[in-house]
Amino acid sequence: MAGLALEGPNPDVDVLDGINGLAKDAPHWVNKAMEFIGEYGLIAALAVLCLVAWWSARRRPGAPSAVAGLVWAPLAAGLALLANIPIRAFVERPRPFKDHAGLEVLIPGKSDFSFVSDHATLTMAVGVGLFVAHRKYGLIGIALALAEGFCRVYMGVHYPTDVIGGFALGTAVALLLAPPAQALLVPLMTAIGRSKLAWLVRAPGVEADGDGGPGEGSRVVAAGSGMAPGHKERDKDLAA
Repeated sequence: MAGLALEGPNPDVDVLDGINGLAKDAPHWVNKAMEFIGEYGLIAALAVLCLVAWWSARRRPGAPSAVAGLVWAPLAAGLALLANIPIRAFVERPRPFKDHAGLEVLIPGKSDFSFVSDHATLTMAVGVGLFVAHRKYGLIGIALALAEGFCRVYMGVHYPTDVIGGFALGTAVALLLAPPAQALLVPLMTAIGRSKLAWLVRAPGVEADGDGGPGEGSRVVAAGSGMAPGHKERDKDLAA
């Protein structure tokens, strides 16, 4: 299938030119920083965020269930990237610098297809997955994903619609597959919490009583919020 950018007035190309135009006027060191941030830095920041969220979840009541919610975030990203493989092959949209001369391309040589953006898909899947488990960390993750999308257009390697498509795909996978994923992950994390690898899902001193038992849903919310089940403010931090 041919690329999505058509001849004539095209808001997608106009936005691309506007954002990428910032790179043309920026100092060389700024573009080098954006190149690193957009290609590796924000993904590394999300990985650190997931580790911080995991470390915190281990110390909360109902820790295995809270950890299960966080484990889903990187798993959702992986599944979203797999789902993007046939999408890219079907759409076959060339990179913007192949059809539009004059772009400031910070990372030349990319030869794969453009729609949808893998980076946008991965980062938004992680961000939304974190949001399902813990609102505070999820909002930070979503902000990092939005920054990633901006960087991909700034770098001249994606159209804005490539990024929007990636955001939509990552969000859809993270939300729609969360219930069946948690149905599998919660018992798995609970079993690990009762094994010699318990430190992976529960910090020393955190009680294991009730993990995976009746009323687990309320304890998951409590794990994300740090409040007792049924508290009137339990919607502050969500858990899967």
